[in-house]
Amino acid sequence: MIRIEHLCKSYTNKEVLHLDSLTIPEHQSFGLVGNNGAGKTTLFRLVLDLIKADSGTITSFEIDVAKQEDWKQYTGSYLDENFLIPFLTPDEYFLFVGKAYNLSAEEVKTRVNEYKEFFNGEDLGETKYIRDYSLGNKRKIGIIAALLIQPKVLILDEPFANLDPSSQLSLRHILQQIQSARTTTMLISSHDLVHITNVCDRIVLIESGLPIKDLPQNDTMLRELEMYFAPRL
Repeated sequence: MIRIEHLCKSYTNKEVLHLDSLTIPEHQSFGLVGNNGAGKTTLFRLVLDLIKADSGTITSFEIDVAKQEDWKQYTGSYLDENFLIPFLTPDEYFLFVGKAYNLSAEEVKTRVNEYKEFFNGEDLGETKYIRDYSLGNKRKIGIIAALLIQPKVLILDEPFANLDPSSQLSLRHILQQIQSARTTTMLISSHDLVHITNVCDRIVLIESGLPIKDLPQNDTMLRELEMYFAPRL
């Protein structure tokens, strides 16, 4: 369970995030939707203790993420290409991540091979460095590295961005399988309303750092989001 209480974050005296209370139950697939600058990435960076809050607390399975580090052992995440190591090949990077989580080289190879369809044969076994890949392929490398540890908590920021249509559908299938298995708590943000409504049990709409709507998965979820973002002519 992820619990957020009285969370505030400001930059240069401008408040960019204000959440009084938000609870994400264990095994829920949680979506976060909003326009650019709404506070989505800020929230994820706070959950991952990459930045410090002005006030408030975030607990992951009763662990205060700002004060302890045990949560890192069960959390897989990918926000952007800064998570990658540009001078490694993809296979070297996977081995590096695996070693950090006490996985053998054979375990890493086996787990990475599960995502061959997602890679479309583009990256596995390649000798070029991560820095030389396209944004879409870098994102695929980062997402698979996050999945590699079979996380209890998975956090992905805009996972469908820069991916070609085949890769988007492949990723959606992967996330739907995780959603159905009910073994992972997923936090996903996306501008793609169709994909995110297909992989999330619940979506919170955020604007100017504030939660506006909290939508359960149902037949009207996508329509409600489309109506909210429709141009006001």
